[in-house]
This record gives sequence, structure tokens and C-alpha cells, in this order.
Amino acid sequence: MSVSAEPVRPDPGLWTIPNLITLVRLCCLPVFLWLLFVKDSRLGAALLLGGLGATDWVDGYVARRWNQTSEFGKMFDPTADRLLFIVGIIAIIIDGSAPLWFCVLVVLREAVFGGTVAYLTLFRNMQRFDVTWLGKTATFLLMFAFPGFMLGACDFRGHTLFQVASWLIGIPGLVLSYYTAITYIPTIRAHLRSGSAPG
Repeated sequence: MSVSAEPVRPDPGLWTIPNLITLVRLCCLPVFLWLLFVKDSRLGAALLLGGLGATDWVDGYVARRWNQTSEFGKMFDPTADRLLFIVGIIAIIIDGSAPLWFCVLVVLREAVFGGTVAYLTLFRNMQRFDVTWLGKTATFLLMFAFPGFMLGACDFRGHTLFQVASWLIGIPGLVLSYYTAITYIPTIRAHLRSGSAPG
């Protein structure tokens, strides 16, 4: 009895709904900077940043749900997320609404790890690999820690609760982010040797 091969779906290309969602999220970055530095609305900027973090999963879900996963999207989504993350944190450093040492450690990890992966992918032909569950958890925690620090630096009633909550999720997120960066090293080495992505 022969088994028929599963048909290969054509790549949907650039103009897909998930890529459009990613583009809209990326376009919110100037709005975040405008709220924080022009309108001097730390509260508004924090809420927008928190919303961007909360909707981080939407584009990936839509891509899988409607079979619109594309090679461009696989690169565009994490690149946009990393850009939002790094620029957002640098803005928060300038604003002074989060601990400087905490921000520097997060930016350092993102710049070194993200830069290394980007270099190896672009110039050493390393295949893209999926983020682990722990890596996603670290990013999720940090994405909510920073808006929490911003809200904790506001002057509304109960703002200290956000400050405490940010420390409670931020420290585990920071530790996990460095731990996962170390655990990715064998995966990167294996992909460089074999030139194949994980199944």
C-alpha cells in the first residue's frame, strides 16, 4: 500500500495577514516614543507597551490558523519583536523609569545573542531555529516587567504594586533569558555543522 506524499503548500509571500499584524505592531513604536517623550505620558506609553507585549502571539496564531506561514514572516516577526524590545528599553533608560542595571543587562543579552544569530543566519547560512518554551517564557516575563516598571514610576494610587510585581516577574525573566542563551549554544553549533533546522 503506497502512502501519498503530503502536498507542499506554496509560500504565501510578503502580503499576508500575519505580516500585516507584525507591521502594525512595529508601526506602534513611533507612537510609543511620541507618548513617552512628546506627550510626556508615561502612563499611556506603558499601557501601549503592555498591549504590544500582550498581542505578541497574535501574528503567529493567525499564521498557523490560516496556513499563512511564510519564510519572510519567520524572519520579520522575531526581527520586529527584537527591534520593539531594544528600542523600547533604550527609551525607558532615557526616561529613567526602570533600574538602569536591569535595562543594560537585558539590552546586552538581546544585542549579543540576537546579533550573533543574525550574523550566523545571514553570513554563515545557518538555518533558522525555533525559540524554546523557556525562551518564550523569558521574553513574556520581560515584556510585562518593563511596562510594570513604567507604571510603578507613575504617581497614581497603587503604583507601588506594579513596581513590586515587576521585580517579581522581571528577575526570573532576566535569569531565564541568560540561561536560555547558554542552552542555545549547542543548537547553534549543531546547525552550523549540519546546516539543517530542527524538526
